[in-house]
Order: sequence, then structure tokens, then C-alpha cells
Amino acid sequence: MDNSIVPAHLAVKAMRDNGYKNAAYAIAELIDNSIQHGATKVELLCAEIDVQFNMRNVTRVNQIAVLDNGKGMTSEVLRMALQFGNGTHLDAANQKGIGKFGMGLPSSSISQAKKVEVWTWQSGIESAIYSFLDIDKIIAQEMKEVPEPVKKEIPEMWLTAGKAFGKTGTIVVWSNIDRCIWKTASAIIENSEFLIGRMYRKFIQDSKADIKMVAFKESNPSAYTKVQNAKPNDPIYLMENTSTPTPFSDKAMFDKWGDEKFEVKFDITYKGEKHEVVLRFTIAKLEAREGFNAGAKPHGKHAGKNIGVSVVRAERELDLDQAWVIQYDPRERWWGVEVEFPPALDEIFGVTNNKQFANNFSELGKIDLEELATGGKTITQLREELEEEGDPKAFLIEIAQKINSQLSSIRNVIAVQKQNEKRGTATRHDVVTSAEQIATEATKERIEQGHIGTSDEQDKKSEVEKKAEITKSLENEGIT
Repeated sequence: MDNSIVPAHLAVKAMRDNGYKNAAYAIAELIDNSIQHGATKVELLCAEIDVQFNMRNVTRVNQIAVLDNGKGMTSEVLRMALQFGNGTHLDAANQKGIGKFGMGLPSSSISQAKKVEVWTWQSGIESAIYSFLDIDKIIAQEMKEVPEPVKKEIPEMWLTAGKAFGKTGTIVVWSNIDRCIWKTASAIIENSEFLIGRMYRKFIQDSKADIKMVAFKESNPSAYTKVQNAKPNDPIYLMENTSTPTPFSDKAMFDKWGDEKFEVKFDITYKGEKHEVVLRFTIAKLEAREGFNAGAKPHGKHAGKNIGVSVVRAERELDLDQAWVIQYDPRERWWGVEVEFPPALDEIFGVTNNKQFANNFSELGKIDLEELATGGKTITQLREELEEEGDPKAFLIEIAQKINSQLSSIRNVIAVQKQNEKRGTATRHDVVTSAEQIATEATKERIEQGHIGTSDEQDKKSEVEKKAEITKSLENEGIT
């Protein structure tokens, strides 16, 4: 009888459903480990075989590997890395980079495959040591602990296919892949390239990491069937030489939102130490929106996949948060917001152990702060009340308020830009950027529509009356 609080053979079944959105996010966990261990070259290697499907031969991924030229691991660290909830970055003193939770390697691996094998070396590949996890053996209670690492040669197939082998490094191999929704190497690479390029854009852009993705047949590992280097994918579109389609592949597609407004910095004092949070705001250049239905053009479709607030932790994107987005409005693709914070604020932002979400931050994107601040309370008073309740969101109230206010201004400009283009009055350099100009343009628009002299009357109405009028108008149109 197993008296463990959480029997391993039962827990591992639940751990397979650990919330990774898809294989690309699981692969990203392995890349995290590579970069954390000082890798400058990372390769995603997809090995395919031919199988018979519906009376015809098709190609399917049989094994996936992530190879790096990082510093490698000792026997003790390798065994620790394959344990759930263990690792070398659990102490606060070591939480400076991407890694932290001690769940990445085993958790991400079993979300996609039944077996994960690791070879790592610190003095040439001939010194490689090896250990593994096998889900079937764990469930059958044949494996109850991580096997003691042993010296073992790296299979010739990986030595032939991989080009990032160096004096030190690690290769993680997934086999018995049963949960990857993409069945071909091409699908894995194409879907991973967009996401990985976005998550690690700062590393790639600064030449801190070169990430290559390749596919090959197991029968001929020296002949690649697909090769692709991850290019930066910048959701605030200020970077040059990115994956954005022409004409913006080699130049920025967005402008900074005002010289002074572009970066807004907040200091958060948490556990006796001061930490900086940086917000960045951008808006699409007029040339990106010119012409009929710019959103349907290649660069517009690219932007349509990057809608949301980019949440960046230790230079690596956690999430493209949709909570701040007006879902029904296709113009949301034409603004960019990035919030960047250090790992020391993980508890404040509510970072999940799979590093895919910042829950506390996201919750504030769903809340109407004006409704929260009832009874004439100021944002400062609201924050003080949350602090008294021990709610970590208290630290983020002012940040959320800034994002909402800036987005409101940016959205107004985006609307005015298109109205001007339709009237033929906008030029490439005629960008409305101030609140006063926005108000002037809005007033002109109202006058053209026959709404003369109504602004003073509207200002006198209470919020309740305004909401009642809007509600009635929507009901008359059959909208709930």
C-alpha cells in the first residue's frame, strides 16, 4: 500500500494535463532552460518517419529534441532537473533570470510525450551523462525515482542532425509523442516559429541567442527537409528585421506613442526592495493602415495575431494578454503595449508555474477601475484598501489605470486617423497625438454629423443618465 500524500503513479497522470497551451509553449520551457544555462545557440530538431495512414504513406514526427551549447549539468543537477518542483532557482537569491519554479523540464515534456531523455556534458560530448523519465513505467510503478545519471553515448542520429554541439551542452529528447496536436515537423516549426520569435524577441534581436528549427527523416538525418531560423516577432512593432511581412520586414511598423509617453516607469517596493516596472506604448504608422482593408494585408494579418498587452518577465514574454482588448474591434491590432517586470515581482503579477500567465495583472484588465472606486474614492484610496486586505493587485492598480488611460487616447487617435483618410485630409505626417487635437477632431466630426451644441448638455448629465441612454439605444437595436 502506497501511503504517499500524492502517489507518483497517480499524480503523473494529472500532471500531464498541466495547462500548456500547445507544443510550442512546452518547447519554450526547454528553451528557457537552455538560455538560463548560458546557451547562445539552440536548435529544435524534429525527426520524422513514414507511416501508413488510410492506405497511403504519410510523414509523422516521431521524436523531438532541443539541443543547446549551454554550460551543461552535473550529475546532481541533472537528476534534480528531472524532478517535479525541484531545481537550482527555487531560492530567491537565484531568481534573477528566466528559470524559477523547478517544473519546466519534466512538466513540459510529459505534457507532449511519454518519455523524456536527457544527455548533458561539460567536457566534450564523449563525457555526456544520461537520465530519463518514462510515464508508462511510472504509472506501472516500475519507476519511483529519477534514475541515477550514467555515462552514455549520444545517439548518432542526433550527432549528425545537430549543429550546435560544443564542448558543453545539453540535448533533451521527447519520444512516444502522444499529445502533440501538430503531427508533422512542418506544422510544429511553423507554429513554433511565430510564438518562439515573439517570446524570445529580445534575446534574438540582441544576438544573445540564435534559435534554429530543422526537420529531417530519421533514415537520413544529414539531409534537412526544412530549416528555419526564428526571427524576432515584436508585438509592439518597433524592432527592425523581424518576421513581419513586407514592407515592414526590415523597418518598424509602429511609432512610439509620444516621446515622453513611450516609456512609463513605476517603482514597486516589495519585501523591502525596490523594483522597476516599465510600460511601453506604440501606435501604427499611417502607412501601415493606408488603403482599403489594411487588416487583410499580410502585415495586417500578422498584427492581428499579436493583439494584446505583451507581458514580459526577465526579457522573455510570458503572455500576450487579451484581457485589455476590445474583442469585437479589428482596429485593436493597430496599438501595442508592453509591460516588463523582474522575477522578484512574480507574486505581485501572479505568474503561474508554467510561465504562461500573469493572473493578477490579467484580472485588472477585466475590471472597470472607475466602478471599483465607488463612493468618490480615489485610485490611491482604493489601493490602500487593497493593501490592508493583503491583495497583491494593490501594487498594480496605478499601472492598470495608466494602461487604460493611454489605450483610451491611442484608440481615439486610431479612429481619427481612419476618419481623416476617408475624408482625404490625412497625410503621412498628419498624426494626431494630443488629447486636445483628439477632442478637436471629435468635435468636428460631431458638427459634420449635425450634433451642434450638445457637448455642454452632455457634460451636465450624470453617469447614471448617460448609461441609461446608452442602454436604451442598445435595446432599441436588439442588443442585450
